[in-house]
Amino acid sequence: MVQLPPRKQNSSSGLGARGIYEDLREQIVAEVYGRGDVLPSARALAVELGVSRTTVTSAYEQLAAEGFVVIRHGARPRVAIKIAHSEPREVLHTAGEPHSLSAFGERLRSRAIPMRVPSEKLVADFRYGDMSAFDFPTLAWRKAMNDAALGRPPKLSYGEPCGLIRLRTALQGYLWRARSIRCEVGEIVIVNGSQQGLDLCARLLLDEGDGFAIEEPCYPMARSVFEMTGAIAAPVEVDAEGIRADLLADVGARLAYVTPSHQFPLGSVMSMGRRQQLLRWAEEKRAYIVEDDYDSEYRFDMNPIPPLRALGGASNVIYIGTVSKTLSPTLRIGYVVIPRVLQEVFSQAKRLTDRHAPMLEQEALATLVETGVYESHVRKARRQNARRRATLLDALHAEFRDLVRVEGAEAGLHVVVWFRDMPPSMATSFIERAASLGVGIYSISPHYFDQTLDRRCLGLVMGYASLTESQIHRGLKLLRRAYEDAVSCCDVSVAVR
Repeated sequence: MVQLPPRKQNSSSGLGARGIYEDLREQIVAEVYGRGDVLPSARALAVELGVSRTTVTSAYEQLAAEGFVVIRHGARPRVAIKIAHSEPREVLHTAGEPHSLSAFGERLRSRAIPMRVPSEKLVADFRYGDMSAFDFPTLAWRKAMNDAALGRPPKLSYGEPCGLIRLRTALQGYLWRARSIRCEVGEIVIVNGSQQGLDLCARLLLDEGDGFAIEEPCYPMARSVFEMTGAIAAPVEVDAEGIRADLLADVGARLAYVTPSHQFPLGSVMSMGRRQQLLRWAEEKRAYIVEDDYDSEYRFDMNPIPPLRALGGASNVIYIGTVSKTLSPTLRIGYVVIPRVLQEVFSQAKRLTDRHAPMLEQEALATLVETGVYESHVRKARRQNARRRATLLDALHAEFRDLVRVEGAEAGLHVVVWFRDMPPSMATSFIERAASLGVGIYSISPHYFDQTLDRRCLGLVMGYASLTESQIHRGLKLLRRAYEDAVSCCDVSVAVR
């Protein structure tokens, strides 16, 4: 008879159909019952186990459905000759290298892309990209989402790959008002955040072995997404006027990725002369420019300069925007303004990628833009972040004075802080000491291609949009303590010579 292992009285599976099925399956896989062996009838097994015949029958039917046994009317169940799932358990549970990966998969596996680490326990986390939950227009968004859900169409179906026409029309007007960009509705593609926009550009415009120009230092996630195609990066120096467009003449590139409104991470704003020079290069080389306008809404001590897409001769500029820095990074809504000649291929690529972005969120955002709530919220967020920025700059001066130099404070939601008397080699100890005191700080080094480059002092990328003014003050006081502890362990006067 079937030898079912003894079970604990409070076993989750007990001797129900599921438990009987699992025990029989285990014995068949272990070849306690060989292929072709006959099992007890449902009636006999039910009597032996003290359960109903229906329970045993259900277990046999599940085994038959999975190919472990064969059931014929009037005959006892028989173990299948060819068992579909009879792999040895050690094979089933052994973790090893994949048998094979695509070239993309191999590149991805060989390159470690840093992941975010939760930091809820920190007193102050100066990580760039985080936003304050208190800034989010919760009531307006909830009402817009409710209206979108209640106003659902009579049938639910897939939408337009490039996005809801209503939202694209609303964004067409917004881009003209806010960024002086004139475009057709058909040139706007709604994407799941700016990262998907970058991914579409990479896959549609670059092949393995192609060159692409990118700022040095740069946004690492953009660099990674382009390199995963097998394309080869050509880093181009950045100075106070943005990317050195004059250095592009000798660069063989099919694409240039730039952040002209607020260079990431150094914060410089590309001058008009550089913009014109970059556009001429792209026209002469028949290359595309990917313009990432990721936080253009935040301008403080400067007059706005029109984006590349708004200038004459910008027919080969792909403009990427997002609501991650105005509403929330959790929404995953961005938009790409593409040249007319790329409309069809972008539409097809978006359809193959994910069909379309979530429809309810698109409807809600369209409502906010149409009613003016979105632009009102942006103005409010700009004022709030201007206060945070001023608090950060004042606290840096109060705690460090001439020990630091601040870059990129004129726009955006982060600054770069250079510690004059601290060499880059001290980054790890400084960051670890700060974390032990409850402060999250992040080195600028990962944004450079050559992280061993002989920069004279350590730099930090410090975001502030998720912090209260009191958190900023408290965080900077603790950071000063971390600084003193770090330098006391090292003769920095020798290290920086």
